[in-house]
Amino acid sequence: MRHDSYDDSYIKRILADTRTIAMVGASTNWNRPSYFAMKYLQAKGFRVIPVNPRSAGESLLGETVLAGLADIESPVDMVDIFRNSDAAGPITDEAIAIGAKIVWMQFTVVNPDAADRAEAAGLRVVMNRCPKVEYARLNGELSWNGFNSRVISSKRRRLRG
Repeated sequence: MRHDSYDDSYIKRILADTRTIAMVGASTNWNRPSYFAMKYLQAKGFRVIPVNPRSAGESLLGETVLAGLADIESPVDMVDIFRNSDAAGPITDEAIAIGAKIVWMQFTVVNPDAADRAEAAGLRVVMNRCPKVEYARLNGELSWNGFNSRVISSKRRRLRG
């Protein structure tokens, strides 16, 4: 699969098929992007399991932070990677090992080799996107600001005379 763009239907299907997300790199720091993403996704009904070895054992938004994916005792639909592109490779291998169905790499996280391994193992892959942003965009929650809605444009509309 090409990963430079995605059909909305592909992203919608992934989000519809997801109930439990393991967020690798989740931060207990309230002003980090992963904290906002976790809080938003929880508010939308997803169970988000935070994974971060530096914060293991701490509580984050009502969930206990785990050290690694192997520590998760329940099935995981999606592994959301809030780490760099190099780290995405081993994390993807762990996602395959725990039986996840989807590997989602956050903004700026791109690892084609990891994507190929995941797809060969039957997982769906998204790179360089955020599930929080995609959920909001596809459900009209960004459109009031015009972000990625294809409604508001900086280009002038031509008036019919």
